[in-house]
Amino acid sequence: MRAKFLLSTLLLTVLVSSCSENSTADLIDIDNSVQLRYDTQIKNIINSNCLNCHSSPPTNGAPMQLTTYENVKEAVLNRGLIDRISRAQGSSGMMPLGGTRLPQALIDQFTTWQNEGFVE
Repeated sequence: MRAKFLLSTLLLTVLVSSCSENSTADLIDIDNSVQLRYDTQIKNIINSNCLNCHSSPPTNGAPMQLTTYENVKEAVLNRGLIDRISRAQGSSGMMPLGGTRLPQALIDQFTTWQNEGFVE
């Protein structure tokens, strides 16, 4: 009986110690072979995470809307959108406000979209 207990304890220890912390970015499958476009990727991220406040008209104290390609491009270029979504969870000014920080893989899509010339 004691041998079963020791074996079970050892097995449990091995299983627990072999676990690792992975960010949610590791859990999102991003196809890097496809060119990032506003209409196919960026718009979906905005719609799912930002339009609660950045709609037309903006609500909850949001200073601008993010409902069009031009709105989002302007926010990246002149309003610090990438900085705001990149801030650590709970940091002042982190977006989405009161929500959970976006996975790094989604944040990286905004940077890539910008670096590739804001393809619509």
